[in-house]
Amino acid sequence: MLRYWGSLALLGLLAVPSGVYAIGQATCVAFTPSSSSFAIVSGGSAAPILLSEDEWGGVQRAASDFATDIHNVTGVLPSLYNVSVPTAETNLSSIGTRAIIVGTLGQSSLIDEVVNNTKLDVSSVEGHWEAFMTREVTNPLPGISSAYVMIGADKRGTIYALYDHSEQFGVSPWYWWADVPVKTHPELYVDSTGCAHGSPTVQYRGFFFNDEQPALQNWAMVRFTNGTGAPLTNSPFNHFFYTKVFELILRMKGNYLWPAMWASAFGVDDVLNQPLANWYGIVMGTSHEEPMMRSIPVEWTLFGVGPWDYSINAQNIYDFWVVGAERAKPYENVFTVGMRGDGDEPLAGGQDIPLLETIISNQRTILSNTYPGINVTTIPQMWCLYKEVLGYYEDGMTVPDDIALLWTDDNYGNIERLPTPAERNRTGGAGVYYHYDYVGDPRNYKWITSSQLTKTYDQMSLAAARNATRIWIVNVGDLKPYEMETEFFLTYGWDTSLWDMNNINSYVVSWAQREFALSLQDAEIVADIVANVTRFNSNRKPEFLNSTTYSLYNYREAENMLAMWEATNASATAIRDSLPESMLPAYFELVYHPVQASYTLASMWIAAGMNNLRASQAFLSANYYAQVVEQLFEQDWEIELEYDNQLDGKWAHMMSQTHVMYYYWQEPQANTMPMITRVQSQKQALAGAMRIAPEGTAAAWPGDNMYQCAAGYDCPNPTLYIDPYLPSGSRYFDIGAGGPVPFNFTATSNATWLTLTPAEGYISPSTPEQRVFATIDWSQLDATEIALIAFNATIPNQPSMSFTSTLVANYTQAPSSFTGFVEGDGTISIEAAHAARNTSVEGITWTNLPGYGRTLSGVTPWPRGGDELNFTVGTGPSIEYDFYNFNAYNDTGNVTVTLYVAPSLNSLGPDRPLAVGVQVDSDTPQVSYYIPNATPGSLPSQWDGMDGWAANNIVTVPFNLTAEPGAHTLTIWMIEPTVIMQKIVIDTGGVQPSYLGPPESIRV
Repeated sequence: MLRYWGSLALLGLLAVPSGVYAIGQATCVAFTPSSSSFAIVSGGSAAPILLSEDEWGGVQRAASDFATDIHNVTGVLPSLYNVSVPTAETNLSSIGTRAIIVGTLGQSSLIDEVVNNTKLDVSSVEGHWEAFMTREVTNPLPGISSAYVMIGADKRGTIYALYDHSEQFGVSPWYWWADVPVKTHPELYVDSTGCAHGSPTVQYRGFFFNDEQPALQNWAMVRFTNGTGAPLTNSPFNHFFYTKVFELILRMKGNYLWPAMWASAFGVDDVLNQPLANWYGIVMGTSHEEPMMRSIPVEWTLFGVGPWDYSINAQNIYDFWVVGAERAKPYENVFTVGMRGDGDEPLAGGQDIPLLETIISNQRTILSNTYPGINVTTIPQMWCLYKEVLGYYEDGMTVPDDIALLWTDDNYGNIERLPTPAERNRTGGAGVYYHYDYVGDPRNYKWITSSQLTKTYDQMSLAAARNATRIWIVNVGDLKPYEMETEFFLTYGWDTSLWDMNNINSYVVSWAQREFALSLQDAEIVADIVANVTRFNSNRKPEFLNSTTYSLYNYREAENMLAMWEATNASATAIRDSLPESMLPAYFELVYHPVQASYTLASMWIAAGMNNLRASQAFLSANYYAQVVEQLFEQDWEIELEYDNQLDGKWAHMMSQTHVMYYYWQEPQANTMPMITRVQSQKQALAGAMRIAPEGTAAAWPGDNMYQCAAGYDCPNPTLYIDPYLPSGSRYFDIGAGGPVPFNFTATSNATWLTLTPAEGYISPSTPEQRVFATIDWSQLDATEIALIAFNATIPNQPSMSFTSTLVANYTQAPSSFTGFVEGDGTISIEAAHAARNTSVEGITWTNLPGYGRTLSGVTPWPRGGDELNFTVGTGPSIEYDFYNFNAYNDTGNVTVTLYVAPSLNSLGPDRPLAVGVQVDSDTPQVSYYIPNATPGSLPSQWDGMDGWAANNIVTVPFNLTAEPGAHTLTIWMIEPTVIMQKIVIDTGGVQPSYLGPPESIRV
């Protein structure tokens, strides 16, 4: 029999033309016919979609989405039928001779009949977790001469086949969650050979809603409730919310979810949540602190009896867990086992390994009683080794072999531990709990995207190499604005074989093409924009920024950061201005808002720093910077308001996270403007109308300033130094107003080889400062020379002012035969990717990770995994850098070599601490084990604090070495894997404080 589903509810989606932009899969879709294609829609007619009545409900539902997707792409709605297994007498010709037949092998009697009739080889999917295949077959059923069959090995395999095609047709997984328009085409075709995918790399792939106040919860309250929330919890996270989430996860080929937990309880908020998750095909879990499918703290607060302390309240807690297991029994779950303290804290009684082992034993007893006749070892369970729980494991706590060990990162994207070779044969396997969002020490970060895809790739590829592929779960906070990062996490877990360090950027390019229908050239620009935003925000997360993060006077660091932000903003704006109206909401949410919001915040903090600096220097321009801070503070709110108001308020509250002016680790209760000050605009500085601030110091002249010299008074006039290998090529002096009186100034010198630009200017309250650059014509010099620079001001109704500074042109010259990096400004700074030579040992080579880290990229020994080779210093792979220095530290012949390395952890365990060797020329190499082991379950003390390794997103590893002036080779030796080196700074006596380190030196 046939059952016609009739008209489907249609989604009001905007549409633009485009091509096939599938990410991370082989494409089998086309928009024009070929000799080997099957028509999905042609000539205004769509092939009908057939399923059997005994198919999984989740597949039936996804097939409805599939039909709707086809309609939204082509304007033609396919008929959707339930079909009983036909007999020889049954004829289906009434629906046409061509059809799409969808079903799950072993579940769908229709698919089983098709396989039997066509002798189709289904060995590629049969018995394989979540695999699928599609193909055109002939005469599959009576009356059907040709059909495109879409076969899943299991429920989700079939669902993925459907959504895989929908994406290729032109429907982004984010069509609702990020308002990405459907790309329209009048006709749709698939290749007769179809598309296929085997089992995913990672079995359970999902994300965790967490820290959901104030954004996600307030948004959902408006969007999905009448404003009252659930009766017991007041939670807005009902089935209307979660079904949107379930579909999104499946469209991204994920299958696993930890639900929101802090003011909600998945199984209590809405009685439909659990059955609908199962019906859709989502495997439910609970977080690291919520055992046995019960919410902590919400459900215990509502239903618990006595304290959350198993040592004194075991029976009540046991009974509480029984309810969770019984409630979850009908559904597909991964049970969290173990126990932490209430409120995401350690257990109240401290470490008690025998008690904890008893707890897990009792939890397994509950599972055995809940699932009679089922071997408890076959029930999916995981033990999350988060924070102090890792300490229990390292101190000898054991759990049954079938329980998956879920290793975790440090909350900042650096995985603490992974399976050693001896730990990789557990039947339960291993996985990773990762973070894009975090609440806790040293500081929350919840507001904006601040994780680099290259870092996610690095860490999760390490997990894959070490067989931690049972579960991958990522904390996404409110989900928005981490859309692209979340999809990459799931996409990589779906098939790690498709991605390597050299094609991560192509992922973003494909994503930009899929979402915005861009040309390849424009998509590459968007990829650069995204790379910049995530690099700048991961350098120091926006919540950690302050007014002096970036140096205001050394290496032009703050202004260079602003220039990079300005260029990124200009690129983002140019792309926005080229898009059709229908694309603007998606582009705003996914690209433009993160740029605008982050750029505004960074600019505000730097302006606040300049305000305070200029005020201390008695510059009238302090008031200008104060005004800029005030304007940007208001602009920060206006950007949030723009997000709230778009699409008639669809996303109101989603960007309401506070993020300005943290006072401790917890988020501020309100955004607070950075501290600013003002100088009296009508009162002249004591030393006169003209102020001068040279490069490289916080001091200003004339008059006294605490930074001029140690005494802070009676200090000499400034002396600046310049040499031919200074990366900036110049020095500068900022000339400013010291009060309300305008003046003309001139800048002159007594040296013909020195050029001052501009040589004259006008300073007034409306143009309160101007920069004068000093550049050298080195062709006129053959030795070090000294010049005097005179700044003269002509001031109405006041005596003229004159001020003299000294400039030393330190003539240096590397031999013409030398190739490499040359000292400039007492520094040799080298990006790690710019090596002179590289060696390979046992197939391992120092390899570039493009785009990784704070300034350019990182280099790391590759490949890793396998037997985890390590070496004694001098025997492993090495990477070499040639440099030439003119000085040594205090003329001792010594230099300090500092490696800027990623804050990776000793993930092979405490007996394999990270190490690196450094050598100059043929001297004996020095070794640093630079990540100290900490008490199990904790992190090294250097990790914490506002200047800690997590906040700075870097570890600096210093070595004191010998390098007399001349040409040298610096060799970096691999000892342990997973060291990621980003930058090398050789200090010959001139390195100045900065956040990112000196800019790269000149290479000849």
